[in-house]
Amino acid sequence: MIIAAIARNKQNILYGVALALLLLLLKWLEWQFVIANHAVEVYSSAIAIVFTALGVWLALKLMKPKVKTIVIEKQVAADAGFTLNKAELSRLRISSRELEVLKLMAQGLSNQEIAERLFVSLNTIKTHSSNLFLKMEVERRTQAVEKAKRLSLIP
Repeated sequence: MIIAAIARNKQNILYGVALALLLLLLKWLEWQFVIANHAVEVYSSAIAIVFTALGVWLALKLMKPKVKTIVIEKQVAADAGFTLNKAELSRLRISSRELEVLKLMAQGLSNQEIAERLFVSLNTIKTHSSNLFLKMEVERRTQAVEKAKRLSLIP
């Protein structure tokens, strides 16, 4: 069936193939003409593309951070050798409730979380905190925790 269709349209297929070959020849000649007349532009463009690609590759290679992060895990003994400095505690006149609030501050709890844990109001915790800051002569929670650790008031 296909062979019969080819036999009937043999002349049309022959004309189509001849036109395709002629078109291919004309495109090739046109390309040769473009390259011959614009050889400098073609070669310059090719060199520009190569150096642009090289520049992008080099920039990506040089801009990579050369920092290597190493994680080292060490076991820390918590509360093993801690002893409460009672002399410093009495010198600063810190109450047991204020010490309790200070320990919870050191754990990173917010005032609201400390209030919920100790079953008191938020204002009571704020009062204890401000009293601690005055007695320890600090202005912030982080300073209070750091000083308390330094004075051996908390582990």
